[in-house]
Amino acid sequence: MTPKKVMGNYCWSSAGVIHHSFLPNGMSITSDVYCEELNTIMGMPARLQPALVNRSAPLLLHDNARPHTAQQTVSKLQELGLEVLRHPPYSPYFAPTDFHFFQKLDNFLAGKKFNTREAVQNAFEEFVASRPAEFFKKGINKLPLRWQKCIDSMRTYFE
Repeated sequence: MTPKKVMGNYCWSSAGVIHHSFLPNGMSITSDVYCEELNTIMGMPARLQPALVNRSAPLLLHDNARPHTAQQTVSKLQELGLEVLRHPPYSPYFAPTDFHFFQKLDNFLAGKKFNTREAVQNAFEEFVASRPAEFFKKGINKLPLRWQKCIDSMRTYFE
């Protein structure tokens, strides 16, 4: 039987997807899981993502989900020397993954049916491979404009 949900963890930059993983059936993203993902990402050779080595460490932007804000995660971020941009309480306006990446992924997957986890994983990888080089850069570059739009709208909802 195919699960109704396949949980995944995705990390991307202006250069593209850095890392992705799919969790085993029934598993959720917890602080333990997120900290292991951070270890994996930081253990990747710089040659895999040369665009990230312009800084001493990647600058992270993630939402305020519990696994991202738990004390264990905060400690792991400090241990790894990672800086995190502050994120207001649930604000999809500031999460490029929500307003850019997942919006396009949803469109790509619209109407498709998957019978296996592998089919879901293959579809995700097909989506990533189908994005032009500019796609990821555009998503990151929209962020300052969205910040300004939020400030101008005095934090009211906008599209």
